[in-house]
Amino acid sequence: MMFAMFLLFAAVLNANAGNDRIITKDKLPVNAQQFMDTHFQTQKISYVKEERDFFERSYEVVFADGTKLEFTGKGEWKEVDCRYSEVPAAIIPATIMEYVLERFPAEKVLKIERETGNYEVKLSNRYELTFDKKLRIIDIDN
Repeated sequence: MMFAMFLLFAAVLNANAGNDRIITKDKLPVNAQQFMDTHFQTQKISYVKEERDFFERSYEVVFADGTKLEFTGKGEWKEVDCRYSEVPAAIIPATIMEYVLERFPAEKVLKIERETGNYEVKLSNRYELTFDKKLRIIDIDN
């Protein structure tokens, strides 16, 4: 009996997992819309996707030039991946930008990602810099 209930519970969870769907920009949380309007107002949107996993919701926006944005369920940015162009400087915390300009003046920031307590930055020379929550450099991968 318990095993049957477990299987039923697992099936319900599995059915609700991975419920991704294409949505329109106006269905994003307001602060995600404002972020896009502030930093990517001239970009043409290819698609906006809502991703739902068990207990979490997130959003992905992809522009025609390949730039990708990821937002939390509350509309806070998690990742800005510009691939072929530069991440808008206003998105990058000043301390991180100063570090990059001082040590890698010829490089562009192509990607920035916020993870729990850390920022990861990818430069045009393919270096990946990791900063802690106090914005101190803690790792450099090349």
